[in-house]
Amino acid sequence: MKIDPKERRMNEPDDAAKNYPWPVRTGVGVMLLLLLVVAGAIALVVSTTLGDSGKTAAISPPSAPPLASVAPATAAADPGEPEGRIDFEPGSGALPANASEVLATVADAARAQAGKFVLISSFHDASGGAAQNAELAKRRAQTVRHALEANGVAPDHLVLDQPVVMTGGADAREARRVELRVR
Repeated sequence: MKIDPKERRMNEPDDAAKNYPWPVRTGVGVMLLLLLVVAGAIALVVSTTLGDSGKTAAISPPSAPPLASVAPATAAADPGEPEGRIDFEPGSGALPANASEVLATVADAARAQAGKFVLISSFHDASGGAAQNAELAKRRAQTVRHALEANGVAPDHLVLDQPVVMTGGADAREARRVELRVR
């Protein structure tokens, strides 16, 4: 019995490569399968988001600002007195001992006015490192936000304003404050 040398044998080293189509040999098939799985997962998420009705859902804006949203730095131009003000110690982001009364008053006002939100505005001066001062002012505002959450104000009703730089010869406490406005 003679064996034709052109006939494939099962014991050849590249036998697997010869017996599979090119997409499998090159890895393209695996990538196509992965792409199909991802597309299916996206389709599943979209279909569950739109609901079972098959209708397209209209996307409406949220009724309140999202958590930790940042409003433009307009606190200085905002008319009227703030509902609360907390003065911090120099270089500190910890709440001062007298802050609890202010926080309780603002939290009561915010809970009483369900459709309103609390604008938290922090201030710092231009002395020292600008980035460091802005970061400290941001931490102070976040500390106040967490304290208001602990006092029962819904997180989606709290909006952080961008830190505002104080200029001029104002009192040093002016640059270490956080103001609270119910709007």
